[in-house]
This record gives sequence, structure tokens and C-alpha cells, in this order.
Amino acid sequence: MPEIDKLAWVYIQDQQLLSARSQGKTAYYLPGGKREAGESDEAALRREIKEELTIDLIPTTIRYLATFRAQADGKPVGTMVKLTCYAAEFHGAITPSSEIAEAIWITTQDRDHCSPAAQLLLDWLKAKDLIA
Repeated sequence: MPEIDKLAWVYIQDQQLLSARSQGKTAYYLPGGKREAGESDEAALRREIKEELTIDLIPTTIRYLATFRAQADGKPVGTMVKLTCYAAEFHGAITPSSEIAEAIWITTQDRDHCSPAAQLLLDWLKAKDLIA
């Protein structure tokens, strides 16, 4: 079964999770993306977040949270995504790049508008009482 390997940045503020929506898409997902050949998780995550939200993650604050596997959104049935999630602090102001239609704060009430992997993360965060 094919698997898409993605990294995600988890940032919570006031019990809300920062999410993004790509241009032309309807589902919310977590900021991040795929690593390039030879990139570490940290390097890939920093690059992707800079590209999507024009901010700089602070390397010394990056910490692993959890990994989730789910059906990949918009892909053929059986195509799975492995979402490796990290938390981190940042420098700068969150400003979506041209590939991002919007950055939005979500809670579990927005679950139905999220990708399957993001839904698993929302459930996990709710169980830990980190989001509403």
C-alpha cells in the first residue's frame, strides 16, 4: 500500500490549532510538507513552514509530538499518509504565502472540514485537553 510521508507543525494558541487551506482545496490541513532527498525532519519542517507561512521556526524549540496514519485526502483509496507532528516556537508574523489560501485557527468543531490525518490529530489533542 503506498504511503505519503509528511511532516507537520502543530501550533496551539488559546486552545485552537493553527491550520491552513491550500489554494483550490476545501479541506484544512496542518502546515508542513514532504522532505526533500537528504533532508532531516527538522530541516524539512523549517523549510516548508517558511515557504507556506513566511515564518522561521526556532530550531532549539522543535520537539516531536506524535505520528498519525490515515487515508490520504484526495488520493485513491488505500493511499495512506504518515503525518509526523512537531511543535515549535517561531519568529515573525504568520503570513500565508501565495500557495496558501488561508491560515485559520480551528477546534474540534471544525473536524469535518479537515483531512483524515488532521482529524486524528484533533482527536488526540482534545483527549489531552490541549484544544477545545
